[in-house]
Amino acid sequence: MAFLCLLTLVVSSVVAAISSTLVFHEHRAHAPPGFTSHGRVSDSHMLTLRFGLASNNVAALQDKLLSISTPGSRDFRQWLSEDEVKTFMVPSSDTINAFNTFASANGLQTSVISPNGDWVSVTLPVSKANKLFGAVYTNFSHPDLPAPITRTLSISLPAELAGHVDVIHPSTAFTAPIARRAPSISRSAPKHKRDATAPVDCDTIDPENNITPACLQNLYNIPTTPATQGNNTLLVTGYVEEWAEVDDLQAFLAQFRPDLPPNQTFLTALLDGGTNPQGPGIAGFEATLDVQYAAGIATGVPLQFLSVGTFLSDFPTSVLDTTTFLASAAQLPTVVTSSYGLNEDFFGASLATKICDAFAGLSARGVSFLFSSGDGGVNGGHDNGDKCGLFIASFPSSCPWVTTVGSTIGFNPELAANFTGGGFSSIFPAPSYQTTAISNFLKTLPPSFPGNAKFNTTNRAFPDLSLQGVNFLINFRGEIEQALGTSASTPSVAGMVALINDRLIKEGKPVLGFLNPFLYANEGAFNDVVKGHNSGFECPASSVAFDAVPGWDPLSGLGTPNFPDLLAAALA
Repeated sequence: MAFLCLLTLVVSSVVAAISSTLVFHEHRAHAPPGFTSHGRVSDSHMLTLRFGLASNNVAALQDKLLSISTPGSRDFRQWLSEDEVKTFMVPSSDTINAFNTFASANGLQTSVISPNGDWVSVTLPVSKANKLFGAVYTNFSHPDLPAPITRTLSISLPAELAGHVDVIHPSTAFTAPIARRAPSISRSAPKHKRDATAPVDCDTIDPENNITPACLQNLYNIPTTPATQGNNTLLVTGYVEEWAEVDDLQAFLAQFRPDLPPNQTFLTALLDGGTNPQGPGIAGFEATLDVQYAAGIATGVPLQFLSVGTFLSDFPTSVLDTTTFLASAAQLPTVVTSSYGLNEDFFGASLATKICDAFAGLSARGVSFLFSSGDGGVNGGHDNGDKCGLFIASFPSSCPWVTTVGSTIGFNPELAANFTGGGFSSIFPAPSYQTTAISNFLKTLPPSFPGNAKFNTTNRAFPDLSLQGVNFLINFRGEIEQALGTSASTPSVAGMVALINDRLIKEGKPVLGFLNPFLYANEGAFNDVVKGHNSGFECPASSVAFDAVPGWDPLSGLGTPNFPDLLAAALA
């Protein structure tokens, strides 16, 4: 990474010694489904561990973020500078000294790998890692992973590091075969309805109908007037070798946004060995969908595509490195859209919390993060029809400091899509901006609701809002195809947010930044979605899941946004 320096050792003379006292840190009973253990890793194998050091005052950062993002607050939208965020995020001198002393005593060479100094990298033999941290590093394989991964089912901390180290990675967090929120279905589009513009052709209750940018503009009153502000970048993330093709984007816009310049493109940034080659037959379906609807909705907004890692990359590491990349960027995007995630359980509490804290720091600087809620209904990534009604949350969409987007289908009425991921986190408490909405929803559940024991009603719930998400037309490798999923809805919402930011900047006002308190304070700017059942694609509609109700619910969130109302609220 660009930000890499040696951690200064502050101890003068310490005798090398391994701590004899270990404090339990994190454990999982078994590897996630599909993984097979192949025994302990060789003692001589060199392992690179990342240590997430405790920030000095994350709680105060979260309080400040809620204050500056809540309408009516005295410091509303007074986003923080990089240095102001750093005062909350940097580890305390006690934490730095404790870690340096431990590292020196055990002959460990350390490198700081984050601009806030809260992530440190160490490479050491597996035998030493096992002894220092009470671990048993093991090789695990999965039939859909290209290579084994090294993990331990339990990790402890030397007593002198307890309270100073939040997480060690890799340890108990697992990656997954496919981390993308890929649309579950893609198919050639019906040729006689390729250019849907009028509502009658956009009603996807009829499977022969399609969604185009014109449909979304018509349904949600989104303007087509080009943006004018150059300092308002919309960033699209890409992982697992999902590549975006300029030729496909330009062909898509030529057909569905012929009012735009024919040479529209995007800037590309690369991270962790990521690439974005251009050429026939190599575009990624997810990246294609994300870039084309971000560009198709955010008329004239500067677009950037961030390609992170390879198909071999560990997805939790890729998400972490994305936050580090953004934190050290010379100029932040104002909006980030991401259509990728995993079940919370893959990350585990400590790593998910540390990454979520990083999103809080970036959100406090005025960045709007939008994540798709997933396409497995209440079953997370286990929507295979085998087990239903699982009530599994996904991450990063469960993080309280990002905005999560679900999907709808049809209109008059608009229905919550059955595949929309939604529910309650198993890790994060409900944030104050959401407690009333959650309370009102829970009143609609009967005491005998079969899922009551499967989710924590005091925790963060998602999604926050929704948008159409079925039968989106895209230009994929030169052909017009259909796509669906919350990964269709999310970049479209991100485009709307970017257009509002353009107007705010033009008026000399701060950008929207962290959205959620503003959204929940302006429920009237949404079209309420009151029908739907998120049992998933594969599970039957009769299986237990959440139902859409008046007001917020864990399928459609607050509903779908009406652009003029949201813009008016933002400008007020």
